[in-house]
Amino acid sequence: MKELVIKTSILDAQMEDLTDAEQALVEEAIEGTNRSYAPYSQFHVGAALLLENGKTIIGCNQENAAYPAGICAERSAIFTAGAQYPDQPILMIAIAARNKQGELQEEPISPCGICRQVIIECETRFKKPIRILLYGQKHIYVIDNIKKLMPLSFTEF
Repeated sequence: MKELVIKTSILDAQMEDLTDAEQALVEEAIEGTNRSYAPYSQFHVGAALLLENGKTIIGCNQENAAYPAGICAERSAIFTAGAQYPDQPILMIAIAARNKQGELQEEPISPCGICRQVIIECETRFKKPIRILLYGQKHIYVIDNIKKLMPLSFTEF
């Protein structure tokens, strides 16, 4: 048996380091946190997608007393984009969250495993990487593609 080491790298940025388009998308994700319905966790997540056609789609988490019936912000946005613009690749996704006190998270949050797999499916479907912006008040993680967050996946792209 031998140990395999899997390395990844991401950028740690400030808002002013981002392009205008990236900043705008982060602001849309922050706005999405205000649309969240999270009466159980009080963890309000917003996601914003930039599609290849220039359209922006906002998603937010929606909770339900029957927990499996809820949906994460990332999948809310991705599935909406798929329904409204089925032929448009996602260029970029930004994700932000507010805590129980209604304050934006200081540290960036990362997509759950299910959302990571859905993002992988989008990259595979369109054969294009999706740039990921994980917002936190202290810093923003900038990630070139989902494989950097989930290097071992079910797909080959």
